[in-house]
Amino acid sequence: MDNNMIFYIMGGSAGLFVLIVLMYFILSKKMQKSEYKRIQQLQQGTKENRFSLEILYQKLYLTYIKIPVLKRYVMKLRRRLEIINIDDEYNTRKETAKILTKTLAILVPVVVITVIITSSNYLLMFILLMFEIFMIDTLIDGSVDKMDNKLLKEQIDFFSEIRHAYHEFNMVEEAIYQVSQDDEMNISRQGEKIYEILISDDPETELEKYYDISPNSFLKEFAGVSYLTKEFGDRKVDGASLYLKNVNNITQEMQLEILKRDKLNYVFQSLSVISIAPVLLLEPLKAWAISNFSFTASWYNGKAGMIVQILILLITFVSYILVRKLKDNGSTGINTKNTENPWQQKLYKKKIIKRFVDLFIPKQGTKEHRKIGQLLKDSASSLKIEWLYINRICAAITTCLASIVIFTQLHTIAINYIYTEPTTDYNIIGMSEKDEKKAMELTEQDNKILEQFKGNLKASDAEIRRAIKKLDYYEEAEEEEIDTALERIKNKLAVINTEYLQWFEILLAFVFAVVAYMAPIWILMFQVKMRQLEMEDEVMQFQTIILMLMRIERVNVEIILEWLERYSNIFKAPITKCVNNYEAGAWEALEAMKDEVSYIPLIRIIESLQAAVEKIPIADAFDELDSEREYYKEKRKESNERLIKRKGMIGKAIGFAPMVCMFVGYLIIPLVFIGLTAMSSSFNTLSANQL
Repeated sequence: MDNNMIFYIMGGSAGLFVLIVLMYFILSKKMQKSEYKRIQQLQQGTKENRFSLEILYQKLYLTYIKIPVLKRYVMKLRRRLEIINIDDEYNTRKETAKILTKTLAILVPVVVITVIITSSNYLLMFILLMFEIFMIDTLIDGSVDKMDNKLLKEQIDFFSEIRHAYHEFNMVEEAIYQVSQDDEMNISRQGEKIYEILISDDPETELEKYYDISPNSFLKEFAGVSYLTKEFGDRKVDGASLYLKNVNNITQEMQLEILKRDKLNYVFQSLSVISIAPVLLLEPLKAWAISNFSFTASWYNGKAGMIVQILILLITFVSYILVRKLKDNGSTGINTKNTENPWQQKLYKKKIIKRFVDLFIPKQGTKEHRKIGQLLKDSASSLKIEWLYINRICAAITTCLASIVIFTQLHTIAINYIYTEPTTDYNIIGMSEKDEKKAMELTEQDNKILEQFKGNLKASDAEIRRAIKKLDYYEEAEEEEIDTALERIKNKLAVINTEYLQWFEILLAFVFAVVAYMAPIWILMFQVKMRQLEMEDEVMQFQTIILMLMRIERVNVEIILEWLERYSNIFKAPITKCVNNYEAGAWEALEAMKDEVSYIPLIRIIESLQAAVEKIPIADAFDELDSEREYYKEKRKESNERLIKRKGMIGKAIGFAPMVCMFVGYLIIPLVFIGLTAMSSSFNTLSANQL
């Protein structure tokens, strides 16, 4: 390259540099005069210069929503948190990612520990991993329940501030608006929503929409009472504001509910862990027993040990579900399941599957169909009858296939143990390293014979004896030693040739499938029984609602029934039927509901409503509620105490069942039984030697 070319390149580069600098200054001047400058000024102080957890959670949310398995849990969390964080997408995403991250932080180490502990037992590892995935729901529900409880406690302060603001403004909507300006509390968003409802063009319609998404029944009551007060006006009762009296009644209800939840959480806080613990302790317990009592190895590593393991896993799984149902029963939490288009509905839409499922569903109008429908209502299940039968059929098919796989695996374990077990008599003291090496050498010799005659059911003693004599190991052996080897190999062959899937195991698999088919029904029945424990609590809540409504002008029996239907849980079906039939005849509709209900305190409420329909004003029909308010309050406390005590007793019996089964069935009984067998064998050997 000549010098002229170098000068041209250098000159061009310099000219280009000057041009870039000039363009920079021109653009800078234009930006100073444009909106860009103003935008930069607005951004000053808003950028995060350091690490931010909030930004991290937003990014994690976007990551989780893209992962197929985690997406299900993200959507489940969103449905619950959207209700608490009304119209606040940022907080909803942040809380969703936060809860899911904490859940994964707990679950991942547990999964790693499980894999390490059960690395030698793939069947147990698979079952435990499935069980731990199932635990995600519990951890998520627990985290959201804490947020529910926090919101409930915030409502106490919120209602207290409402009282002061109402005294100042003497207007319901203005008092709610003033108190809702505190952005630090989640309850403020609920207050803003209620304020928007009250000032809307059609507050009644908006209120009905809010009832469907309200986080708890107390906010429903507050929104309803606020609407009625704004619509019909406030009045003085015994010198005090009726609206503030009603707010005070709701506050007392919340205080009782908070105490009840706190006590239930205290009673059940460790039961879930206790019910799960046995599945994580099976392998360590097995390792300890074998290391200290070597004579138990044949039992723990054989088919019998695996059967007991599976039984303990089943008991643990059932106990875990029942403890969850027992603790969560009667909660005011929101159902987070997708009730619009769950996987059951997607399956049922397929024509072939629909035809198959319809074969099992009772025909409409039959006694069985009504019975199943009533069971779903009584248990407050969100399932449709078609979804229930899909669950039952899937459970039956899965259980049948899993049973066959497990039976096959048990046969494989029994056969493998024959090939790997050190060949020796029971030794309660344990084998030395030299004895163990000699026993394994004998096992290897037996395996050579087993491979020759495996599957040969017609092999004679003479054929096996000739095969034994051909081995180098028995080249100089005496006849007595060969006879011993012959008997031992015949016993091993008998096990190997009979360890295959048999007809009665197929029958057992179908029996287990029938049990699994009935399990969803039994769980619903258990839930009904647990809900019946809370009948008294619900009727007392009805009394509080009536106490709030009965002195509001223009409130009639129909409005009271609509409110009872809105807040009912256990008695929802008969109250709904009564509301639907009310227009046809008020007295007759109430009489029909009285015939359907067997709980005496609710029957008394129905009779009072009947009196209010035809004879006397509502306030006179329920005058005892006002005069005996303190008595009912104390009775409510005592009722909650009895309920918690009863649930605690049932929960402890169910929660400790797996732990007791593990120590008794997996440790004590095997040690005692096998120990006695080993001692008996040792004494027989000693007696034979002495003779």
